[in-house]
Amino acid sequence: MKKKIEINFFEKYLTVWVILCMIGGTLIGRYIPQIPTALGKLEYENISMPIAVLIWLIIYPMMLKIDFKSIVNATKNLKGLTITTSMNWLIKPFTMYAIAVLFLKGIFGGLIPTELADEYITGAVLLGAAPCTAMVFVWSKLTKGDTAYTLVQVAVNDLILLVAFVPIVGFLLGVSNVSVPYGTLFLSVILFVVTPLVAAWITRKSIVAHRGLDYLENIFIKKFDKSTMTGLLLTLIIIFSFQGEKLLTNPMDIALIAVPLTIQTFLIFIIAYLWAKKWNMPHEIASPGAMIGASNFFELAVAVAISIFGIDSGVTLATVVGLLVEVPVMLILVKISNSTRKYFKVSV
Repeated sequence: MKKKIEINFFEKYLTVWVILCMIGGTLIGRYIPQIPTALGKLEYENISMPIAVLIWLIIYPMMLKIDFKSIVNATKNLKGLTITTSMNWLIKPFTMYAIAVLFLKGIFGGLIPTELADEYITGAVLLGAAPCTAMVFVWSKLTKGDTAYTLVQVAVNDLILLVAFVPIVGFLLGVSNVSVPYGTLFLSVILFVVTPLVAAWITRKSIVAHRGLDYLENIFIKKFDKSTMTGLLLTLIIIFSFQGEKLLTNPMDIALIAVPLTIQTFLIFIIAYLWAKKWNMPHEIASPGAMIGASNFFELAVAVAISIFGIDSGVTLATVVGLLVEVPVMLILVKISNSTRKYFKVSV
């Protein structure tokens, strides 16, 4: 008999909390601008340190659950890695560009000035060329994904990101002088993957040696049960306090930008998810693998947009809309994933 997936009250109504945090962050930015101004000073290489700490709070408890010997076994499953790398680098950037052009310069052509549409497309491409690094661990947790395998998938995509991001963006946009703040890129990988991974490994080794595995899994780790979702919600409040004013002053454009971004998210998830099903992948690998491609490394996309095109550009606005769209849509995909679990193998 299959174990029933338990969703606590907090996770069950996560969509409501997310929306409330988005609204709260926007209102803080509008009426108490001193808060985002002060937080904005705590920045290094275009990365907000408060947000980095919160994302670390999100990821560290998940890393604690990893039996690090399982990472070696995870790398032996090449089918999952083939799906996620193919989706993220051979399909996703190009479908994002095509869908953005279709809607922003085609279907919505009469509603958006050509120059502004080009900026929005550029922002969409920045999102499409940057697969998720941090938040995918949240989606993996909510779908009971294999954390060790999710880590391997993220690590492989991060390595490819270091060399493929600039050429892909340059090719799609026809821009030869596209530059990426590599400090942002490397620091993001260190903060969001390497640091919590090493800290979790040290913690596990120390606690197992002194208190035993049972204490680690049944007492210590449970102390962090609410930290992942708390970190997510506080992160949203901070981000929307920074960018909320733009969202309030551009409601029509935001709605138009959101359409292709939403379609792209569903499309990539469906392709990767069905591909995994076709290859008979277990659900705990198929789900986070599809989530990586569907979601975006918005921290990098926003940082690149700001550093190259400016904080008030249409490019930056499009990347912020990407975040606005991503969280609610990804929560829908989480529900779809959990409701279709029965059609997949449960374990490797």
